Amino acid sequence: MLEKVDLSNKTPKEEYKAVIPELRLRLGELQRRAKNKGVPVIIVFEGWDAAGKGTLINELLLALDARGFSVHPTNPPNEEERLKPFLWRFWNKTPEKGRIAIFDRSWYGRVLVERVDGILKKKVWARAYDEIGSFERQLVDAGAVIVKFFLHIDAKEQAKRFKKLQSNPATAWKVTKDDWNHHKQYGAYREAIEEMLVKTDSDYAPWTIVEAHDKRFATVKVFQTVIGAIERAVDRHKGRRTDARPKKAAPRLERTTSVLEKVDLSLSLSREEYDKALKEYQARIRDIEHEVYRKRLPVIIVYEGCDAGGKGGNIRRLVQGMDPRGYEVITIAAPNDIERAHHYLWRFWTRIPKAGHIGIFDRSWYGRVLVERVESFCSEEDWKRSYKEINEMEEQWVNFGTVLVKFWLEISKDEQLKRFKEREKDPHKQWKITEEDWRNRKKWDRYRAAIDEMLYRTSTTYAPWTIVEANSKWYARIKALRTVVEEVEKRL
Repeated sequence: MLEKVDLSNKTPKEEYKAVIPELRLRLGELQRRAKNKGVPVIIVFEGWDAAGKGTLINELLLALDARGFSVHPTNPPNEEERLKPFLWRFWNKTPEKGRIAIFDRSWYGRVLVERVDGILKKKVWARAYDEIGSFERQLVDAGAVIVKFFLHIDAKEQAKRFKKLQSNPATAWKVTKDDWNHHKQYGAYREAIEEMLVKTDSDYAPWTIVEAHDKRFATVKVFQTVIGAIERAVDRHKGRRTDARPKKAAPRLERTTSVLEKVDLSLSLSREEYDKALKEYQARIRDIEHEVYRKRLPVIIVYEGCDAGGKGGNIRRLVQGMDPRGYEVITIAAPNDIERAHHYLWRFWTRIPKAGHIGIFDRSWYGRVLVERVESFCSEEDWKRSYKEINEMEEQWVNFGTVLVKFWLEISKDEQLKRFKEREKDPHKQWKITEEDWRNRKKWDRYRAAIDEMLYRTSTTYAPWTIVEANSKWYARIKALRTVVEEVEKRL
């Protein structure tokens, strides 16, 4: 792609002065329209060292309302960032609806600097192409517009700019030993850049190569590209969301049997068996928690289940003997205003544990294909698309090294009714039963269909579901404890 770029392109000074004021006004107007429409905008600047990224970002900012954008310079990951999947720090910085996020370098460092400088093994950086593709597609499918620039200069121009910066005491600090080393690796970087551009140029997040020898030409091209992208996005926007691509329904696989029909809810344990196993597994989990920290192993445990299925009691037995500094129980409720202003997966990416810690989710991202589906809190197209998005997210976590254990606590309709009535009679448990619980029970069959499809479509080789027969609370607790022990021990 780079060989076809004409670096001799220039914009005369008079022409630049004539067009740039109008471009600035137009961009400012579009920022306001994007805010009103709730369209998040992500602008990525990649390019050669000294290609002018900072200058062009500053030109854009002068045309924007400072209250509506954030600029994110991307440096090598810090200690906390290294203990999370590499896209975690970028998910954290994705903009709310109506805001603009500008990245001075970005997630593409994974397939550029970390590749060429040998920081990562090939299997790690090569896998990042798919992870980046799903990241960008998920954001665009949720209504974001992504504009990606690569600022191109040749090796001779780069050396010339380095020398000019070094000649001025005020700017000499900008050129480092690493910059000159990268200059010597121009050919290797060009090869990596070419592959990056080819593998990550998509209809939903295309690359724009900017001929950056002439600042005026580069500035005009950047403005025109950003204006065009935002204009198309806001014009497309209808009501709740924007789609950047024509949508196709998720492929449907025919199922002749129900996953839930095979569950044997008669399984149980005696009190003696329960007490013995509880003591054994809680002691092992306490030891495992310390091994997890020592070996920097991230662990995520997900509890989903029917109302009154016993999630709370199950989690209490899991953490009863654990060191609270090594785990966190994350309770998921309906999203708040800030969470609704982001991609629905954002609030889960921001809460995942760092390597060496255990995150326990009491309900999770699966609400998208359960309550949000059944209660029509999102469109059919949204929840159908979510199966793939969830599988991709979980695969990225597992590729990072995460042990991911997912439980579905299954009880019968009669057992649920029994537990509801017991809660109503017990003054200490009445707070557990709400009108919403009774309302959800009336939709039992609709929830069963959603649960069955969720289990079918999101039980993968890397993140399988464990169905816990939970009519017997003792049996359910021991099965969950045993499963956690076995899965973590496998990885240890």
